[in-house]
Amino acid sequence: MPSEKQPFDYEAAVLACARGERYAMRALYEREARWLLGVAVRIVRDRDRAEDVLQDAFLQVWQRASTYQPSLGSARGWIYTIVRHRALKEIRNSGRMVPMDPIDLEGVSNLQQTLAAGADDRELDADTLERCLERIEKERRACVIHAFVDGYTHEQIARLLNAPLGTVKSWIRRSLASLKECLA
Repeated sequence: MPSEKQPFDYEAAVLACARGERYAMRALYEREARWLLGVAVRIVRDRDRAEDVLQDAFLQVWQRASTYQPSLGSARGWIYTIVRHRALKEIRNSGRMVPMDPIDLEGVSNLQQTLAAGADDRELDADTLERCLERIEKERRACVIHAFVDGYTHEQIARLLNAPLGTVKSWIRRSLASLKECLA
């Protein structure tokens, strides 16, 4: 398994997948599968279903690699988005929405990707992100975690926290700004 410290060219790997180069898919899987599984488990709340989601998502990455456009964002973020959307689709199809513990920070990869999007694709470590998240008021932190880790809509978060929709949107926007400032 590749070291987390070695630079990895996600864009080159996705573009190699688009050319049908299987080694690239293997490299992506070995590099990201455990983190992506964490994202899927966090959303679907069942390891077996999450493994199915991950398999479907990697198949989708393989089949749709040619649609990846570097000008629209990082390749790593693109992959995480596919997994997240596949997991959310699984939840919607099952009609299941389970409140998550806002303090549990496992599976924060999607939030890391969102915050790193404007930061020249630098990777954010979980300890730094956790430290920055702890600086945010508990209710606001819960909104960010529910939105970016759990995959809830603003409306679902408002219902879950019994807060006005506008307040939830404002908390998320301001919390993201605070996180970006803390991580800069």
